[in-house]
Amino acid sequence: MKKLLTLTALLGSLMAHAQSPKEVLYVGTYSTRGSEGIYVLEFDRTNGSLKQLQTVSNAKSPSFLAIHPTGKFLYSVNEAAANSGGVSSYSIEPKTGKLTMMNQQSSHGRGPCHIAIDQTGKLAFVSNYGGGTFTVLPIQNDGTLAPATDTLKYEGKGANAQRQEKPHIHSATLSPNNRFVYVCDLGTDKVYIYEFDKTTGKVKPAATPYASVSAGSGPRHIAIHPNGKYLYLVEELTSTVATFALDSKTGALTMIEDNVKTLPADFTGNNTSADIHTDPKGKFLYHSNRGYNSLAILSIANDGKLTLIGQQSTEGKTPRNFLIDPKGEYAFAANQDTDNIVVYKLDSKTGKLTPTGTQVKVPAPVCLKLFSVK
Repeated sequence: MKKLLTLTALLGSLMAHAQSPKEVLYVGTYSTRGSEGIYVLEFDRTNGSLKQLQTVSNAKSPSFLAIHPTGKFLYSVNEAAANSGGVSSYSIEPKTGKLTMMNQQSSHGRGPCHIAIDQTGKLAFVSNYGGGTFTVLPIQNDGTLAPATDTLKYEGKGANAQRQEKPHIHSATLSPNNRFVYVCDLGTDKVYIYEFDKTTGKVKPAATPYASVSAGSGPRHIAIHPNGKYLYLVEELTSTVATFALDSKTGALTMIEDNVKTLPADFTGNNTSADIHTDPKGKFLYHSNRGYNSLAILSIANDGKLTLIGQQSTEGKTPRNFLIDPKGEYAFAANQDTDNIVVYKLDSKTGKLTPTGTQVKVPAPVCLKLFSVK
């Protein structure tokens, strides 16, 4: 009987392993130090390991990536495209996760640094840092990108003469109900709020058209709490976080707290903050710091407020982007200037990150997206 139970358990384990979907990590890079473009890595959840499957040639700095909600397509901004920036579409091979280029469109602005796809998969929202513009590109039924249907050009400047001499659009984030898009302007310390028409591909200011943060703070990226009630904003230039209450009906943002510190009190070096994510349960917020080279760990209270509780070294320099596993088991940090991606185990009870010992070399990694092959 004991042997039968053991055999049954073994067969069950093997079947579960065989049925578990293959997972792929897509890595966007800057075209420097020999980078070939987009890197496709296979992730083994059982031991936290990564191995390279493919490189997709793109010499125009395919930095930020987005995956279509159907899982059939991937999109990259081409940050180094001449004159006006570019955006590329790729098909995802269902069984392997490998990519094939489909087409490209102009981003209608220099230095596109972020792309987001709405939940219907019909619109791509592109943020042009250098050009100070925000562009909407329709997505065709075959996943290819159509020419822009809307481009907004911004005016103004901020308190930091070196970094805020003009508008710098850094990201666009969709509301959980897919009605609003939040656009960060690092240059003017504003988060613009738009409604969008999925049929025409046009945007218009919401009833409350923007939210402001402290002068010189520099809005960069956004994370929305899993409950949809709170929005967390990276303030790049002051290495802080702003917390807002999010009104799902109007899209309006109401400040709860600003300038929450993410660095140790005794740190005196130069630092700029970059990326931000919650864990899947909404208990912890993670925030990357470039200079201190760490992931700050903050606890989230029931009222949305934050408390800094720890730091985890990224074991490299300039963690521009990182990823929290949607299952809440792992975290991945991309160190742009030391060409390494580091894998951590995530403790869902404490929020602590522990290095697994897995590191892979990828030139100038700047964006990570995890995908389960169907």
